[in-house]
Amino acid sequence: MSANAESQTPQQPGSKKGKRKGALLLLTLLFIIIAVAYGIYWFLVLRHYEETDDAYVAGNQVQIMAQVAGSVTKVWADNTDYVQKGDPLVTLDRTDAQQAFEKAKTQLAASVRQTRQQMINSKQLQANIDVKKTALAQAQADLNRRIPLGAANLIGREELQHARDTVASAQAELDVAIQQYNANQAIVLGTRLEQQPAVLQAATEVRNAWLALQRTQIVSPISGYVSRRSVQPGAQIGTTTPLMAVVPATNLWIDANFKETQLAHMRIGQPATVISDIYGDDVKYTGKVVGLDMGHRQRLLSAAGAECYRQLDQSGTASAGSYRAGMKNN
Repeated sequence: MSANAESQTPQQPGSKKGKRKGALLLLTLLFIIIAVAYGIYWFLVLRHYEETDDAYVAGNQVQIMAQVAGSVTKVWADNTDYVQKGDPLVTLDRTDAQQAFEKAKTQLAASVRQTRQQMINSKQLQANIDVKKTALAQAQADLNRRIPLGAANLIGREELQHARDTVASAQAELDVAIQQYNANQAIVLGTRLEQQPAVLQAATEVRNAWLALQRTQIVSPISGYVSRRSVQPGAQIGTTTPLMAVVPATNLWIDANFKETQLAHMRIGQPATVISDIYGDDVKYTGKVVGLDMGHRQRLLSAAGAECYRQLDQSGTASAGSYRAGMKNN
């Protein structure tokens, strides 16, 4: 029995070494098979896809600025707030605008009264012309009667000259009346009261003052999310002061940054899949490439200077989560 044990002992190291070589060979063969399979998969599938982790949601931001200068009394919205079109964003002090509006209304009323009086004067001046014409006709008739009497020496020269002077005076008064009427007509222009230039000008001032008063309430021009709010209550702002921005919740796209070497086979219209970091791999958005452009910052030596714009497909799986401008994507 001892002889058999001694004969079996030397065989164990060789057997273990052979098994180890077999396992190593099998493992190597498995790696080779995996590598070959991956190479085939890459050649058939993966080489037709490009991916990047440098992508962000973008949208057309609407810059909010005041149309009239003033002092801010209240700010109605803050960053990340969702506002509807027409919702108030900022309120300015209305005191100066209200006073300007009241002054414009007073000036309009005064212009209407003055123009109406001028139109009344026009009728009075026309009546005065008729009176002067009648007086001239009477004086001329009286002179015509006296001329034969003077020729027959039935009346004195002074009486005849007085009749002539009366006609001349009546003619002069008629000329003055006509000039006054024409001067008034040049102002009135023979148009209706509401079409008079002075009234139209005053009405325009009222509309401008009313518009300035309405513009003390700054409202959102679109529905979206408030971003980059910089205005504070009490601030004195002008018409060029940026107050905030509103980013629409629709019509968004993805700014995806790729290396230039990745753009060789990219074409406009190709499908794209977007995964947001905030929602994870369970939520996927579908879209398509809508444009290729250079990066925002041009560099002398850079291989990552190109952007691929991908439009989101609103009818895809995007209903599982909400996209907002600025979100990071893959």
